[in-house]
Amino acid sequence: VRIPLPVSNILWEHCIRLANRTLVEGYANVKKCSNEGRALMQLDFQQFLMKLEKLTDIRPIPDKEFVETYIKAYYLTENDMECWIKEHREYSTKQLTNLVNVCLGSYINKKARQKLLAVIDDTDRPKR
Repeated sequence: VRIPLPVSNILWEHCIRLANRTLVEGYANVKKCSNEGRALMQLDFQQFLMKLEKLTDIRPIPDKEFVETYIKAYYLTENDMECWIKEHREYSTKQLTNLVNVCLGSYINKKARQKLLAVIDDTDRPKR
């Protein structure tokens, strides 16, 4: 059965969006992450994008920035993380909490971590 191009494009767009959201959810389940691990996240995503560009003509790639922004957040410092959390409400509480615990967990003290987790909780409250 032939699928009309507009329908095919819609299907591709939904599949790509779901795949990108699933990648971020997978990254949010990471328990530990080294600098090499962060670099591999970026490399894996770039490989994924290269393969997608060969498979489909959908441009721009849906939710590409959603994944890239999340991966880049792994490199933020404590001070930058607080601002980033306030600016990026598109991520779930679980995804934000994991960023704080995994990327900053071993670099900041308990009080600073609790402060960032409180920022996440405060940011999440208005959505409820």
